Amino acid sequence: MMRFIGLIVVTLGLGTLAAAASAADGEQVFLFYCAQCHGTGGKGDGPNVTKFLPVSPRDFTDAVEMNKLTDAHMAQVIRDGGPAISKSAMMPGWVDTLNDEEIAVLVTHIRKLCDCPGKQE
Repeated sequence: MMRFIGLIVVTLGLGTLAAAASAADGEQVFLFYCAQCHGTGGKGDGPNVTKFLPVSPRDFTDAVEMNKLTDAHMAQVIRDGGPAISKSAMMPGWVDTLNDEEIAVLVTHIRKLCDCPGKQE
């Protein structure tokens, strides 16, 4: 019986660690996939941004603009890219690279950058 209880405690503890790691991973996923254009702080000033880029990447720190977007909208853009919402093809879709959990932690991380809840769905 004690082994069973110990197993439950360990399993619950691992689940908590996995959830905490997932939240922390949002920043890591952002830095790996998004920061090249959106910048490490999300201001749209990444190293790939030049004056020759036909559109500027979204500034995720602009709470006024980011509050106009739902989390579902942001997830769709991350998943399917700019053309899915009639925006620039310069924003690629990551559907073949990122899974639903990674997209969800990215949305959460972006919400931290703007410090805004976004438009309610």
